[in-house]
Amino acid sequence: MNPTRTRIDATRWHWQHGPIDLILSADGEPAALESAYASCWARFVDVLPELVGELKRLRQPLRADASVHECPLEGAVARRMWCACHPHRARFLTPMAAVAGSVADELISAFAREGITRAYINNGGDIAFHLTEGHQYRVGVFADLSQSLAKLQRADGLGLDANLTLDAGMPIRGIATSGWRGRSFSLGIADSVTVLAHDAASADAAATMIANAVNLDHAGIVRMPASSLKDDTDLGDQLVTVDVPSLPQPLADFALARGVETAQRLLERGVIAGAALFLQGRVRTAGMHRPDALLATHRAHPTTEAPCSKYAAC
Repeated sequence: MNPTRTRIDATRWHWQHGPIDLILSADGEPAALESAYASCWARFVDVLPELVGELKRLRQPLRADASVHECPLEGAVARRMWCACHPHRARFLTPMAAVAGSVADELISAFAREGITRAYINNGGDIAFHLTEGHQYRVGVFADLSQSLAKLQRADGLGLDANLTLDAGMPIRGIATSGWRGRSFSLGIADSVTVLAHDAASADAAATMIANAVNLDHAGIVRMPASSLKDDTDLGDQLVTVDVPSLPQPLADFALARGVETAQRLLERGVIAGAALFLQGRVRTAGMHRPDALLATHRAHPTTEAPCSKYAAC
């Protein structure tokens, strides 16, 4: 299993190494871009072996009484994962909740150099950004991954469920999405929760916790032990969501309200900068002063300029 890289077009690359699957893009001077990509690749090839070497400890939940100075991990990415999860240690969470965002954060640093105006690394929908003054990215969001590929193929460009614009002046350099319909397990019933934060690792861990909080007891919700679905899961016998029936509007609103409460607490503590919660066609936001502008349903056109959250890059 060797790392591979393939050029998609003039500005984008696809890199893969085992479960790590990245879309990278950067703009800047040719010499700076060549140097940045070379540096990023040199770091990329070592990331997976480093994580595998500490996998047993990475699958252990954080102790509720753990001090921020007590990280038991050694590698740079592993420590990023643990630190991003530390604010949520009162509930069950392992550092694996922040693995995708932490990898993206580790690699984006290669582009923080003279001659690079902007860059992003999209790790399965969890995205780290580098932005310099005067530059921005438009980011699209899919609420439901099962619909995303079909929406990308629509000729009218109205397939995105939400969109927002990040510019260099905003304190946001990471976006992540979690939910029961995604590629990872969830304890909750949110179709998806997209979180904005100062880095991708923090957004990744917080999206997991907020998505878990969008929840309720309902006879129609199907849950199974994570260990029965995947042998090597870090969630053990925790019950994860595998199916959610159509819910009456009051119940959907109740579940979303529980998620918003968690998001608000994280906002007040400065852990996140904003969140959008999606459940069966209903949307709630937290920390967004103009949700009509930041989350305008069906207004963004997916172009090669915009990295898309929720496990798809466009």
